[in-house]
Amino acid sequence: MIDTRPAKTIFIPKGFSFSSGCAGIKPSGRPDIALIACEPQASAAAAFTENQVVAAPITVGRGFLRASRGKVRAVIVNSGNANCATGAHGLNGCKEVCTQSARLLGVPPREIFPSSTGIIGVTFPAEQIVAALPQLISQCEMSEAAARRFADAILTTDTRPKIASSAFQIAGEEVRLLGVAKGSGMIHPRLATMLVYILTDMAATPAELRGLLLDACADTFNCISVDGDTSTNDTVLLLASGRSGVTLTNRAARKNFQTELKNLCRSLAEQIVSDGEGVRHVIRLSVEKAKSRVEAMQVARAICHSPLVKTAWAGADPNWGRILAAVGNSGVRVDPRRINIFIGQQKVCERGQFCEFDRVRAHQDLSGRVCLVRVELGRGSQCVTFYGTDLTDDYVHINAEYST
Repeated sequence: MIDTRPAKTIFIPKGFSFSSGCAGIKPSGRPDIALIACEPQASAAAAFTENQVVAAPITVGRGFLRASRGKVRAVIVNSGNANCATGAHGLNGCKEVCTQSARLLGVPPREIFPSSTGIIGVTFPAEQIVAALPQLISQCEMSEAAARRFADAILTTDTRPKIASSAFQIAGEEVRLLGVAKGSGMIHPRLATMLVYILTDMAATPAELRGLLLDACADTFNCISVDGDTSTNDTVLLLASGRSGVTLTNRAARKNFQTELKNLCRSLAEQIVSDGEGVRHVIRLSVEKAKSRVEAMQVARAICHSPLVKTAWAGADPNWGRILAAVGNSGVRVDPRRINIFIGQQKVCERGQFCEFDRVRAHQDLSGRVCLVRVELGRGSQCVTFYGTDLTDDYVHINAEYST
């Protein structure tokens, strides 16, 4: 069963506070700017989109992380405008927001990390954001309510916030983790259309955080897909304040923290895919008996990105032939005579051919909110679990009218 609900209890890591406000970016008048303040400066590591077209905050954020050697004092986020394909105006506007945030906080601009999400190719309203900064920064507080307001302010087409949190012991001391995310459409590995902020009061260097973050992303954020489109703004940022006093100096501590981090990322990833635009059915796809993880991922993506497969899932149609065809079209050199396909607990395709199964039961399985689909390639021992979704008319309506 996948985790589709935000955390009921939030553990705020020591050293972080939150704020949110309105800069008039969203026509609805809803909150559209948000802030995370780090005290003292936090160690940071980030993963970004692999789309070759990137938004201004990606360019600026990458540069500032290099310049600060992985130190961040504050994160400033706006929603409703992606600040992408906005040329020099958008780039300069992003830098101005960071500069003015830094001035108000009394820190160097390189320690401000920017993010944007929303519509591509719309003039970036830097002046509106700058005007709203004094109030945004003055209202910053370390509380569960403020963290939840931050989570709400970064949303676009999402129907709900995505929050995961945990508190655990390492060497007798409490360590806290908090993850806040947004994402609903343009969800695709490498990363996906999402902003993810993960905070901990663990003490770690930027290099240590980077290794942990990339490992966690590989099995979570890079194993989900809603529509196969890779965003221009994707960011996953991991910040460590060090305020717990616990370090990653021994193997046991590192393993414990790594497990908790991966569990938190998995929860956020599952919340994102379950809130996909127009999604009615989430498919937990297991590709098994592959020669390598890379091969299994290639097959999983081919299945989850096939419009024919996704529309069959929308209708809860156990059309296994579409899944088999997608496997054959994946680019992996498969032997159809070795392929088995399962829907729920039923085998629906054996050795690449039809086998008797209960179609009514298979339809019922696919009609549920979450359904397990397994594909055995018969090539090796590697497997991967990947989360995909159906493709509905609601998705078409949402994206047909998104900018108007």
